[in-house]
Amino acid sequence: MDSEHSSIQKGISRLDFVKASSATAGGLMLSSLPTAKSAYAAGSGKIKVALVGCGGRGTGAAFNALATGEDIQLVAMADAFRDRLDNSFDQLGGRYGDSEQLNVPDEHKFVGLDAYKHATDLADVVLEAAPPGFRPAHFNYAVEQGKHIFMEKPVATDAPGVRRILASGEIAREKGLNVVVGLHKRYRNSYREALKRLHNREIGDIISGQIYFNMGDLWVRERQPDQTELEYQIRNWYHFVWTCGDHIVEQHVHNIDAANWFLGEYPATAQGMGGREVRTGKEYPQIFDHHFVEYTYPSGVVIASQCRQIPGCYNREGEAFQATRGFLNMDENDNTVIRDRNKNIRYVHDGEDDPAPHQQEIDELFESIRRGNIIYNTEYGAKSTHAGIMGRMATYSGQVIGWDDALNHGRRHVPDDIGWDITPPVEPDENRRYPIAVPGEAEVFERPV
Repeated sequence: MDSEHSSIQKGISRLDFVKASSATAGGLMLSSLPTAKSAYAAGSGKIKVALVGCGGRGTGAAFNALATGEDIQLVAMADAFRDRLDNSFDQLGGRYGDSEQLNVPDEHKFVGLDAYKHATDLADVVLEAAPPGFRPAHFNYAVEQGKHIFMEKPVATDAPGVRRILASGEIAREKGLNVVVGLHKRYRNSYREALKRLHNREIGDIISGQIYFNMGDLWVRERQPDQTELEYQIRNWYHFVWTCGDHIVEQHVHNIDAANWFLGEYPATAQGMGGREVRTGKEYPQIFDHHFVEYTYPSGVVIASQCRQIPGCYNREGEAFQATRGFLNMDENDNTVIRDRNKNIRYVHDGEDDPAPHQQEIDELFESIRRGNIIYNTEYGAKSTHAGIMGRMATYSGQVIGWDDALNHGRRHVPDDIGWDITPPVEPDENRRYPIAVPGEAEVFERPV
């Protein structure tokens, strides 16, 4: 059992734990460790940045990085596919084409499944935004090379990947590297203010809650005649468990992390249900279209978790908590409302003038680098990802899943070494249908790996 989870079990109060873990704005932690030898040192001029994963989110992260100051210079880009890299570069060039900040010559544009190594080698800071299944390997390499890191959520798609992130994270901490994880609710003023008021005991202790990521359908990419099976799966990564983790891990992790943050602990067990009610065609390879999970925490608090991707249904993204002296509601538009037990409004935060959270997390990363400080988000990023994986295990299997069992015995979905010559982790049958979990039948655990 990890030390943080053990401290909760040994009786440290949830409130004290939350205060300690978020003492500097939502998980930002300062360290007196020296800056890693290979990383950018404060005050040494231009900060060289590499982008790994040139899809929409990666391109957005690059825009965010360049917007933080003229001392930021994008010097390398990497993606599995040349067309995505070129599209990303063209988008960035539309704003920064005449600027020295966009300094990526053709020889620094790397394509392939090992391209991340070449881009990482050229930079002080790496923006990691490739599909989540690749993230443990990308993170591990960046840490080995002594780079500061921004990595998108989730940080893995299986338990072995989570363990690898945690191990690499400890090395990053020892090296004094900044690591920011894209769980951007921790960088929202509305959530930080709500947590401060919770610390001040304005509504007492949280006793229950509900978290939501209910939305319509998401993109799917059609198979092209000239594609290999592996290329099809990587281009259509959101719909495969090994690359995405399912949407309870890929998207709902934001809300799961918010619950973990506000409770100051991680779930002890998960149980729930899910399935494919609407997305049943062959064009939707593997993942479920809905999940419902009850997370039970060591303190006894139960959080009801919903995530759904079905058009025409009620949509909601946010969190609601019930406390001993009041109620707290938060949503994706930075609307926060606190009420007392008589439903009287005690605080409202509308978020109208708040900075965009995707920009804020990058701003704080580069400001920390410039000042020679350290932000360390790795641990909560990995553990909230693991909580999402626990939920997936519960809905896929129909069983009650424990934290330690899931972390130590969860099955491996992602191969150690991924190259274009490998056989994909999953393959279609003769009708081009992929294996889909059946509750009551699906295997949850295999031998430890």
